[in-house]
Amino acid sequence: MTTLRSVSLIGAPTDIGAGARGASMGPEALRVADLAAALQSHGVDVLDRGNLSGPSNPWLPPVDGYRHLNEVTAWNQTVHDAVYAELKTGRMPILLGGDHCLGLGSISAVARHCRDVGKKLRVLWLDAHADFNTSALTPSGNIHGMPVACLCGFGPQQLIEIGGKVPAISPKWVRQIGIRSVDAGEKRFVNEQELEVFDMRYIDEMGMRHTMELALATLDANTHLHVSFDVDFLDPDIAPGVGTTVPGGPTYREAQLCMEMIADTGFLASLDVMELNPALDLQNKTAKVAVDLIESLFGKSTLMRK
Repeated sequence: MTTLRSVSLIGAPTDIGAGARGASMGPEALRVADLAAALQSHGVDVLDRGNLSGPSNPWLPPVDGYRHLNEVTAWNQTVHDAVYAELKTGRMPILLGGDHCLGLGSISAVARHCRDVGKKLRVLWLDAHADFNTSALTPSGNIHGMPVACLCGFGPQQLIEIGGKVPAISPKWVRQIGIRSVDAGEKRFVNEQELEVFDMRYIDEMGMRHTMELALATLDANTHLHVSFDVDFLDPDIAPGVGTTVPGGPTYREAQLCMEMIADTGFLASLDVMELNPALDLQNKTAKVAVDLIESLFGKSTLMRK
Protein backbone atom coordinates (compact mmCIF):
# COMPACT_ATOMS: atom_id res chain seq x y z
CA MET A 1 0.00 0.00 0.00
CA THR A 2 1.71 3.20 -1.09
CA THR A 3 0.30 6.66 -0.72
CA LEU A 4 1.60 9.89 -2.16
CA ARG A 5 3.45 11.47 0.70
CA SER A 6 5.11 14.75 1.43
CA VAL A 7 8.45 14.28 3.12
CA SER A 8 10.83 16.79 4.67
CA LEU A 9 14.50 15.88 5.07
CA ILE A 10 16.08 17.44 8.16
CA GLY A 11 19.83 17.13 8.62
CA ALA A 12 21.23 17.04 12.16
CA PRO A 13 25.00 17.04 11.63
CA THR A 14 26.34 16.25 15.08
CA ASP A 15 28.14 13.44 16.89
CA ILE A 16 27.61 15.16 20.23
CA GLY A 17 26.29 12.05 22.02
CA ALA A 18 28.62 9.49 20.45
CA GLY A 19 31.89 7.86 21.49
CA ALA A 20 33.46 8.24 18.03
CA ARG A 21 33.61 11.30 15.80
CA GLY A 22 32.12 11.24 12.30
CA ALA A 23 28.33 10.78 12.56
CA SER A 24 28.15 14.54 12.04
CA MET A 25 28.88 13.81 8.36
CA GLY A 26 25.97 11.37 8.08
CA PRO A 27 23.36 13.74 6.59
CA GLU A 28 25.67 14.74 3.74
CA ALA A 29 26.57 11.11 2.99
CA LEU A 30 22.85 10.28 2.65
CA ARG A 31 22.41 13.21 0.28
CA VAL A 32 25.45 12.12 -1.76
CA ALA A 33 23.83 8.66 -1.98
CA ASP A 34 20.85 10.40 -3.63
CA LEU A 35 18.21 9.91 -0.95
CA ALA A 36 15.94 12.67 -2.31
CA ALA A 37 15.98 11.32 -5.87
CA ALA A 38 15.37 7.76 -4.62
CA LEU A 39 12.25 8.89 -2.76
CA GLN A 40 11.04 11.03 -5.66
CA SER A 41 11.21 7.97 -7.90
CA HIS A 42 8.41 6.52 -5.75
CA GLY A 43 6.16 9.53 -6.21
CA VAL A 44 7.11 11.11 -2.92
CA ASP A 45 7.15 14.90 -2.69
CA VAL A 46 10.55 15.68 -1.11
CA LEU A 47 11.62 18.94 0.47
CA ASP A 48 15.18 19.11 1.81
CA ARG A 49 15.15 21.55 4.71
CA GLY A 50 18.96 21.54 4.87
CA ASN A 51 20.84 21.13 8.13
CA LEU A 52 19.95 22.27 11.62
CA SER A 53 22.71 24.00 13.53
CA GLY A 54 23.79 23.60 17.11
CA PRO A 55 26.82 23.65 19.37
CA SER A 56 30.02 22.06 18.10
CA ASN A 57 31.42 18.93 19.78
CA PRO A 58 33.85 19.93 22.55
CA TRP A 59 35.01 16.29 22.92
CA LEU A 60 35.24 16.41 26.71
CA PRO A 61 35.06 13.67 29.38
CA PRO A 62 31.77 13.09 31.24
CA VAL A 63 30.66 15.42 34.02
CA ASP A 64 28.47 13.81 36.72
CA GLY A 65 27.90 10.79 34.46
CA TYR A 66 26.98 12.61 31.24
CA ARG A 67 29.13 13.77 28.34
CA HIS A 68 28.23 17.08 26.72
CA LEU A 69 24.87 17.30 28.53
CA ASN A 70 24.19 20.95 27.72
CA GLU A 71 25.17 20.54 24.06
CA VAL A 72 23.07 17.36 23.78
CA THR A 73 20.12 19.23 25.28
CA ALA A 74 20.52 22.10 22.82
CA TRP A 75 20.67 19.78 19.81
CA ASN A 76 17.68 17.74 20.96
CA GLN A 77 15.60 20.86 21.59
CA THR A 78 16.41 22.06 18.06
CA VAL A 79 15.54 18.65 16.58
CA HIS A 80 12.31 18.53 18.61
CA ASP A 81 11.22 21.93 17.31
CA ALA A 82 12.05 21.09 13.67
CA VAL A 83 10.31 17.69 13.70
CA TYR A 84 7.28 19.07 15.52
CA ALA A 85 6.95 21.92 13.01
CA GLU A 86 6.92 19.48 10.06
CA LEU A 87 4.28 17.27 11.68
CA LYS A 88 2.08 20.30 12.33
CA THR A 89 2.11 21.14 8.62
CA GLY A 90 1.19 17.57 7.70
CA ARG A 91 4.57 16.64 6.23
CA MET A 92 6.50 13.53 7.20
CA PRO A 93 9.82 14.36 8.86
CA ILE A 94 12.87 12.25 8.04
CA LEU A 95 15.64 13.12 10.46
CA LEU A 96 19.09 12.51 9.00
CA GLY A 97 21.51 11.95 11.88
CA GLY A 98 23.78 12.47 13.54
CA ASP A 99 24.13 10.17 16.49
CA HIS A 100 21.22 8.39 18.11
CA CYS A 101 20.95 10.68 21.14
CA LEU A 102 18.84 12.81 18.74
CA GLY A 103 16.12 10.14 18.80
CA LEU A 104 15.11 11.83 22.04
CA GLY A 105 14.31 15.14 20.37
CA SER A 106 12.67 13.49 17.39
CA ILE A 107 10.45 11.01 19.25
CA SER A 108 9.48 13.48 21.98
CA ALA A 109 8.21 15.74 19.17
CA VAL A 110 6.30 12.86 17.60
CA ALA A 111 4.77 11.99 20.98
CA ARG A 112 3.75 15.61 21.47
CA HIS A 113 2.13 15.66 18.03
CA CYS A 114 0.27 12.42 18.85
CA ARG A 115 -1.08 14.03 22.05
CA ASP A 116 -2.22 17.03 20.00
CA VAL A 117 -4.14 14.98 17.43
CA GLY A 118 -5.29 12.11 19.66
CA LYS A 119 -3.28 9.37 17.98
CA LYS A 120 -1.61 6.32 19.48
CA LEU A 121 2.14 6.03 19.00
CA ARG A 122 4.18 2.97 18.06
CA VAL A 123 7.96 3.27 17.94
CA LEU A 124 10.07 0.69 16.11
CA TRP A 125 13.65 1.00 17.37
CA LEU A 126 15.89 -0.76 14.83
CA ASP A 127 19.28 -0.98 16.51
CA ALA A 128 22.08 -3.27 17.70
CA HIS A 129 21.74 -1.55 21.09
CA ALA A 130 18.80 -1.03 23.44
CA ASP A 131 19.95 2.55 24.21
CA PHE A 132 18.31 2.19 27.61
CA ASN A 133 21.27 3.20 29.73
CA THR A 134 21.40 5.73 32.54
CA SER A 135 24.42 7.51 34.00
CA ALA A 136 24.34 4.94 36.82
CA LEU A 137 24.60 2.06 34.32
CA THR A 138 27.17 3.27 31.81
CA PRO A 139 30.75 4.35 32.55
CA SER A 140 31.21 6.12 29.20
CA GLY A 141 28.60 8.82 29.80
CA ASN A 142 27.84 8.82 26.04
CA ILE A 143 24.24 9.95 25.76
CA HIS A 144 23.64 8.12 22.46
CA GLY A 145 23.28 5.03 24.69
CA MET A 146 20.47 6.66 26.71
CA PRO A 147 17.71 8.11 24.49
CA VAL A 148 15.08 5.40 25.03
CA ALA A 149 15.57 5.60 28.80
CA CYS A 150 15.28 9.39 28.64
CA LEU A 151 12.09 9.17 26.58
CA CYS A 152 10.67 6.85 29.24
CA GLY A 153 11.50 9.39 31.95
CA PHE A 154 14.85 8.08 33.20
CA GLY A 155 17.57 10.67 32.79
CA PRO A 156 18.61 14.23 33.59
CA GLN A 157 15.73 16.68 34.07
CA GLN A 158 16.71 18.93 31.16
CA LEU A 159 16.58 16.00 28.73
CA ILE A 160 13.48 14.16 29.90
CA GLU A 161 11.26 17.26 29.76
CA ILE A 162 12.09 18.35 26.18
CA GLY A 163 8.76 17.24 24.71
CA GLY A 164 6.76 19.03 27.40
CA LYS A 165 5.56 15.90 29.19
CA VAL A 166 7.44 13.47 31.45
CA PRO A 167 7.71 10.70 30.52
CA ALA A 168 7.39 11.50 26.82
CA ILE A 169 6.42 7.91 26.00
CA SER A 170 5.55 4.64 27.69
CA PRO A 171 7.92 1.69 27.25
CA LYS A 172 4.82 -0.23 26.09
CA TRP A 173 4.78 1.78 22.86
CA VAL A 174 8.27 0.64 21.83
CA ARG A 175 9.34 -2.45 19.90
CA GLN A 176 13.09 -2.94 19.69
CA ILE A 177 14.39 -5.06 16.82
CA GLY A 178 17.87 -6.43 16.07
CA ILE A 179 19.28 -5.90 19.56
CA ARG A 180 22.51 -7.79 20.27
CA SER A 181 24.69 -5.62 22.51
CA VAL A 182 23.29 -4.77 25.94
CA ASP A 183 25.19 -4.10 29.16
CA ALA A 184 24.32 -6.31 32.14
CA GLY A 185 22.79 -3.52 34.22
CA GLU A 186 20.95 -2.20 31.18
CA LYS A 187 19.51 -5.67 30.53
CA ARG A 188 18.04 -5.78 34.04
CA PHE A 189 16.60 -2.30 33.60
CA VAL A 190 15.04 -3.16 30.21
CA ASN A 191 13.39 -6.20 31.78
CA GLU A 192 12.13 -4.20 34.78
CA GLN A 193 10.52 -1.67 32.44
CA GLU A 194 9.01 -4.46 30.30
CA LEU A 195 10.37 -3.10 27.04
CA GLU A 196 9.43 -5.43 24.18
CA VAL A 197 12.71 -6.55 22.61
CA PHE A 198 13.11 -8.78 19.56
CA ASP A 199 16.81 -9.52 19.83
CA MET A 200 18.91 -11.35 17.25
CA ARG A 201 18.40 -14.67 18.98
CA TYR A 202 14.65 -14.19 18.61
CA ILE A 203 15.04 -13.25 14.94
CA ASP A 204 17.30 -16.29 14.37
CA GLU A 205 14.80 -18.62 16.01
CA MET A 206 11.54 -17.19 14.73
CA GLY A 207 12.55 -15.40 11.53
CA MET A 208 12.15 -11.76 10.53
CA ARG A 209 8.64 -12.25 9.20
CA HIS A 210 7.26 -13.49 12.52
CA THR A 211 9.23 -10.81 14.38
CA MET A 212 7.75 -8.02 12.26
CA GLU A 213 4.22 -9.45 12.45
CA LEU A 214 4.43 -9.17 16.24
CA ALA A 215 6.16 -5.78 16.21
CA LEU A 216 3.47 -4.39 13.90
CA ALA A 217 0.51 -6.13 15.55
CA THR A 218 -2.53 -4.07 16.60
CA LEU A 219 -1.62 -1.05 14.46
CA ASP A 220 -4.61 0.77 13.06
CA ALA A 221 -5.47 3.96 11.19
CA ASN A 222 -5.27 5.88 14.47
CA THR A 223 -1.65 4.85 15.06
CA HIS A 224 1.33 7.02 14.23
CA LEU A 225 4.18 4.66 13.34
CA HIS A 226 7.65 6.06 13.96
CA VAL A 227 10.76 4.18 12.84
CA SER A 228 14.08 5.03 14.46
CA PHE A 229 16.65 3.32 12.23
CA ASP A 230 20.16 3.15 13.66
CA VAL A 231 22.34 2.00 10.78
CA ASP A 232 24.26 -0.29 13.19
CA PHE A 233 21.07 -2.39 13.23
CA LEU A 234 22.50 -3.92 10.05
CA ASP A 235 25.24 -6.50 9.98
CA PRO A 236 28.63 -4.74 9.64
CA ASP A 237 29.34 -6.85 6.54
CA ILE A 238 26.79 -4.75 4.65
CA ALA A 239 27.03 -1.59 6.77
CA PRO A 240 30.58 -0.97 8.01
CA GLY A 241 30.16 2.81 8.32
CA VAL A 242 29.06 3.06 11.95
CA GLY A 243 30.95 3.92 15.14
CA THR A 244 29.72 0.94 17.14
CA THR A 245 29.71 -2.12 14.89
CA VAL A 246 28.32 -5.31 16.41
CA PRO A 247 28.64 -8.51 14.35
CA GLY A 248 25.66 -10.76 13.80
CA GLY A 249 23.05 -8.26 12.66
CA PRO A 250 20.27 -8.68 10.10
CA THR A 251 21.35 -9.55 6.57
CA TYR A 252 20.42 -7.43 3.59
CA ARG A 253 17.46 -9.70 2.83
CA GLU A 254 16.20 -9.68 6.42
CA ALA A 255 16.48 -5.90 6.56
CA GLN A 256 14.61 -5.59 3.25
CA LEU A 257 11.79 -7.77 4.56
CA CYS A 258 11.64 -5.70 7.74
CA MET A 259 11.30 -2.46 5.76
CA GLU A 260 8.84 -3.89 3.22
CA MET A 261 6.55 -5.15 5.99
CA ILE A 262 6.62 -1.71 7.61
CA ALA A 263 5.73 -0.17 4.23
CA ASP A 264 2.89 -2.66 3.77
CA THR A 265 1.09 -1.27 6.83
CA GLY A 266 0.75 2.16 5.22
CA PHE A 267 1.11 3.75 8.66
CA LEU A 268 4.72 4.99 8.59
CA ALA A 269 4.51 8.64 9.63
CA SER A 270 8.03 9.68 10.72
CA LEU A 271 11.56 8.34 10.45
CA ASP A 272 15.03 8.77 11.95
CA VAL A 273 18.14 7.54 10.10
CA MET A 274 20.94 7.59 12.65
CA GLU A 275 24.60 6.86 13.37
CA LEU A 276 25.82 6.73 9.77
CA ASN A 277 29.53 7.51 10.02
CA PRO A 278 31.14 8.09 6.60
CA ALA A 279 34.59 8.43 8.22
CA LEU A 280 34.44 4.68 8.95
CA ASP A 281 32.72 3.69 5.70
CA LEU A 282 34.00 2.21 2.43
CA GLN A 283 33.15 4.41 -0.57
CA ASN A 284 29.82 5.46 0.97
CA LYS A 285 28.65 1.82 0.87
CA THR A 286 26.66 2.11 4.10
CA ALA A 287 24.83 5.25 3.00
CA LYS A 288 23.86 3.54 -0.26
CA VAL A 289 22.47 0.53 1.62
CA ALA A 290 20.61 2.85 3.97
CA VAL A 291 19.05 4.75 1.05
CA ASP A 292 18.10 1.45 -0.56
CA LEU A 293 16.33 0.33 2.62
CA ILE A 294 14.62 3.70 3.07
CA GLU A 295 13.29 3.28 -0.49
CA SER A 296 11.75 0.00 0.65
CA LEU A 297 9.96 1.88 3.45
CA PHE A 298 8.37 3.95 0.68
CA GLY A 299 7.17 1.11 -1.50
CA LYS A 300 10.13 -0.29 -3.38
CA SER A 301 9.43 -4.00 -3.26
CA THR A 302 11.03 -7.22 -4.40
CA LEU A 303 7.59 -8.80 -4.77
CA MET A 304 6.74 -10.17 -8.19
CA ARG A 305 3.36 -11.65 -7.36
CA LYS A 306 0.26 -9.53 -7.91
